[in-house]
Amino acid sequence: MIRDFIKSREAILVAALIALVLVVESRFSGFAAPGNLASVFNDTSILIILALGQTLVILTRCIDLSLASNLALTGMVTAMINAAMPGVPVAALIAIAIALGVIMGMFNGILVWKLDIPPIVVTLGTLTIYRGLIFLISGGEWVNSHEMGAAYKAVPRFELLGLPVLSWIAIAVIAGFAVLVNRSALGRAFYAVGGNPHAAVYTGIDVGKTRFAAFTIAGGLAGLCGYLWVSRYAVAYVDVAGGFELDVVAACVIGGISIAGGLGTVTGAVLGALFLGTIKNALPVAGISPFWQLAISGAAIIIAVAFNAQSSRKQGRIILKSAEHAQ
Repeated sequence: MIRDFIKSREAILVAALIALVLVVESRFSGFAAPGNLASVFNDTSILIILALGQTLVILTRCIDLSLASNLALTGMVTAMINAAMPGVPVAALIAIAIALGVIMGMFNGILVWKLDIPPIVVTLGTLTIYRGLIFLISGGEWVNSHEMGAAYKAVPRFELLGLPVLSWIAIAVIAGFAVLVNRSALGRAFYAVGGNPHAAVYTGIDVGKTRFAAFTIAGGLAGLCGYLWVSRYAVAYVDVAGGFELDVVAACVIGGISIAGGLGTVTGAVLGALFLGTIKNALPVAGISPFWQLAISGAAIIIAVAFNAQSSRKQGRIILKSAEHAQ
């Protein structure tokens, strides 16, 4: 089992992540300190949560490019409610954010399932729709920190056992996904649908419903992240998390989640997000312009896809050789 892990994509990612931290530490002392690494994890928590939601969608041979727009819309809605009605409990606002995110995820899922529209076309469309809705409901205005209640802004920052609640939420989502993907019938259905949709039908799995479930779960997580993002940074505006969908896809692909579907792990998605998050935290320390972040994310996607494609070819050759020997 240990030997299999050493040869796995996750082991390569762990080694790459450690090497990256050590390289940055060698140039900038203190980066590898436990407290700073905990801060890096906290900064990456939202990316981890969204990457896990995207993982489910990609496993079913789909993709959701609207997650960042979903996040921005739910964040704006909760911020506006909080500013207009400060007495609404934070728990109710979080529930509203998740429910709104679920509705947007369900909308994507229904269009893919019932109308059989390609997922990339659906989510490119809803990406624009959700951004447009933010402008319509806000009139292009910002909701700033002084308009938000103290309790609204406090939740992600509140520390429990030395870690902010935001980090604990990410840890809870990781644990929940480990159970969902590895121990449940729905988790097995995600892999079956992505691996071979036609064969999945013959085993009694409803491909459309499974993809609908993936979009719904991802949407709910995006809604949760909408509240977490806006409350943490204490500002809501139309372009919140603009371009963040690229980071989410990059984290999945770096983590070994196959765009072709049916292949990937929760551990891989988390490590991919952490790798990307560590790079993004290292860039300001190294004095590199944040405008390079999108270019780096795009380059990471291309390199990871090329690596995945090469690995698939090697695996295919091994299978063919085994078949030849068997004959």
